[in-house]
Amino acid sequence: MPQNRVSVTSLQEFGQDSASLLADAADRAISEPMAHHHASLEFLLSRASTDNLVEPPPKGDQLRNILSAALRAPDHGRMRPWRYTVIKGKHREAFAQVVLEAMDRQEPDAPAAKKAKRRDRFSSMPMIIALGMHIEPDGKIPVIEQEMSVAAGAMNVLNALHAEGFGGVWVTGAFSEDRALLETLGLKEPHRLAGFLFVGTPEKPVEGRKRADVDDYMAIWKGEPVTFGADAG
Repeated sequence: MPQNRVSVTSLQEFGQDSASLLADAADRAISEPMAHHHASLEFLLSRASTDNLVEPPPKGDQLRNILSAALRAPDHGRMRPWRYTVIKGKHREAFAQVVLEAMDRQEPDAPAAKKAKRRDRFSSMPMIIALGMHIEPDGKIPVIEQEMSVAAGAMNVLNALHAEGFGGVWVTGAFSEDRALLETLGLKEPHRLAGFLFVGTPEKPVEGRKRADVDDYMAIWKGEPVTFGADAG
């Protein structure tokens, strides 16, 4: 008999102590996965957006893995609408100029301070990821479902960044609809943009803002129309 196998006779010789050891091992086998899942949920609840970001951003295989998480998003019909353009390093300044030109076309009355702030953010954030939406308006899947798949992918990226010790924030604006800007990101008509992720390492620990009470946003259906606390008043 192999040495690492315990016989029935030897268990009987150990008596109650062996039974206790086996019971403890069984308890650990059940509790450890539960503890792991609890920690995973606590981790998700700890994520918060931040634009207080410094170098370095993710790179190489780490960036590839983070973006691969996006491709695990729900995707009805396997439309695969995700398109990610990464802007970093010396190319940020040039892209910031593209954004300003788009603002001039889409928001001609924007205050100078708003334009200056946008230039600064796009030229100084460690990394920018454009969230392209490769949409098929006449496809077999409704456009809104394709858009939701892109949104779900973006959330996966934000969670993956958090998991790897990075931070990010999702930003949008009227300039995101500018056709010239979309073309430079490889998004020809009718494809669009869901905005941008600013990505980097949080300069200081991220303190999430107090979230709303989930009880105001959920209801248990029992055969009658439901109401939500968030809609009261």
